[in-house]
Amino acid sequence: MSLAITGGYNRSRIHPQKFTLLVACASIVMMFAAFTSAYIVRKAAGNWLEFELPSIFYVSTGAILLSSILLHASYIAFKRRRAAAYRWLLVAAALAGMAFLALQWEGWQAMQAIGAGLRTNPSSSFVYVISGVHAAHVLGGIAVLSVALIHAFGLPYKLTKRRKLRFEMTLIYWHFVDLLWIYLLVFFMMQQS
Repeated sequence: MSLAITGGYNRSRIHPQKFTLLVACASIVMMFAAFTSAYIVRKAAGNWLEFELPSIFYVSTGAILLSSILLHASYIAFKRRRAAAYRWLLVAAALAGMAFLALQWEGWQAMQAIGAGLRTNPSSSFVYVISGVHAAHVLGGIAVLSVALIHAFGLPYKLTKRRKLRFEMTLIYWHFVDLLWIYLLVFFMMQQS
């Protein structure tokens, strides 16, 4: 008899929906790896406008980090059956996520102000495209957070496997877009030096 049948070990399985989410995240990573690779190749070709990334992008990084921390705290409160804390931390996380998007918009406006427009040079075009595609993924995360808010305030609090799984998937995706932005910001900073 195999160990699995006799109970010799406990096989840990990932939920199929979580696995699908992780595969989707991996494909998004590949897309951004392609973007950043294209950036490097195009920069080496010449005709490249050097400019410093506006500081508002660093402020937006703080907003998305704060949002991730608040969402994680909301998840912990959810698991500890602290319904009010879970709900209001979730609201705060969503607001910080929206602040990130607003600050990204401000960053694009600041780039325009220094003469680094969307069509000015390939260097600025890459920053708009890469940060814009990332912002679209954050917007998708905001939509997921909106559904989580509807569940948090529209349904009676109940810690079920299904709701816990849904929250864990939201958390995974949100932490993913957070880490992805940090990677992109560090990449842009390294390209400036």
